[in-house]
Amino acid sequence: MTVKTLQDLLAAGVEGRTVLVRSDLNVPLDGTTITDAGRIDASVPTLSALADAGAKVIVMAHLGRPKGAVDPALSLAPVAARLGDALGRYVQLAADVVGIDAQARAEGLTDGDVMLLENIRFDPRETSKDAAERAALAGELAALTGGDGAFVSDGFGVVHREQASVYDVAKLLPHYAGTLVAAEVDVLRAVTGGAERPNAVVLGGSKVSDKLAVIEALAPKVDTLVIGGGMCFTFLAARGLPVGSSLLQEEMVDTCKDLLDRYADVIHLPCDIVVADGFAADAEARTVPAGEIPDGWMGLDIGAESVSRFAAVLRAARTVFWNGPMGVFEFERFSAGTRGVAEAIIEATADGAFSVVGGGDSAAAVRTLGLAEDGFSHISTGGGASLEYLEGKELPGLAVLDDAPSSTAPSAPTTEG
Repeated sequence: MTVKTLQDLLAAGVEGRTVLVRSDLNVPLDGTTITDAGRIDASVPTLSALADAGAKVIVMAHLGRPKGAVDPALSLAPVAARLGDALGRYVQLAADVVGIDAQARAEGLTDGDVMLLENIRFDPRETSKDAAERAALAGELAALTGGDGAFVSDGFGVVHREQASVYDVAKLLPHYAGTLVAAEVDVLRAVTGGAERPNAVVLGGSKVSDKLAVIEALAPKVDTLVIGGGMCFTFLAARGLPVGSSLLQEEMVDTCKDLLDRYADVIHLPCDIVVADGFAADAEARTVPAGEIPDGWMGLDIGAESVSRFAAVLRAARTVFWNGPMGVFEFERFSAGTRGVAEAIIEATADGAFSVVGGGDSAAAVRTLGLAEDGFSHISTGGGASLEYLEGKELPGLAVLDDAPSSTAPSAPTTEG
């Protein structure tokens, strides 16, 4: 895979040119207050480089799932303000996506200006399954750049989506991978291709079905596969252990049995569980052996002995990929498992291991629990995209950037510049 990068675009010159950038600014909100600005901060290097070089920058991004209709609660207004603070320059917000206001503002941009289009998913064509509808929106987006525009893909969290602002617009303009996307691909390539051993993967989250493909892809390649979170209870049930009222995917039990049979020396499950009498922050809680979860009680975290055992193998690893919390970390009483595993990964990193936090809830947990972000080698901005990459799937938003279309191996891309 051969992809031109931001450095190639800057070398070609961007002064006076309009550059469309697809960023991932899908941040969590409490009303209009941004509770985690990590994705905004991650977008800054590419946007700053373009603006500083004299480009007229038009940013495309989404927030939430407005389902193709305008929803004031999902306006990018708070994002524009926070992005302006991060960039140290004013970011104007268009009142629409490709309408009269966006067109007028695009025409009025001067060198170094930054404009954010309103939530791209307010336009139903963005996520349409109809390629012609997406292409029509992409054409209107490309038209905002005038006759000498370019497209920079810098939203890694959306490159697994075949959407107008991610995929179709790249077909219409000279296209480049932004700093963030290039870095994410390089990191995941390091994890999947020739990772230093011992290498470990930590998977959590709620459903086995969400992680099955990545388990199948990675289990034959890694030395250790640690499983926690809600998904561990389906594996415990596959061992014939009672799981009480814990989250259970009964239709996946046989699949988990097969995985345990095939990868018994690789898969590590919790040996003790923090159980609760209800799903609440103040629920009564106690720690029990993994095989003794009482009827009517549910597992909400892994226990201290599990943390100790997991930490031992993680500290010995030279490469670690982590995706998914070990428990309901949002409730302080059930956050110790996630914290303990994260701290073990930080210790391994300090000892020279290469560690990747696979975005999504894992990245949120790092920030919620007040852990040092620089304690990990890399924190991804794209949970779903990271997992699909590790599964070996072709990601449309990366494939479309490829200037060597005959290449089909997503696990071994190279970049220019």
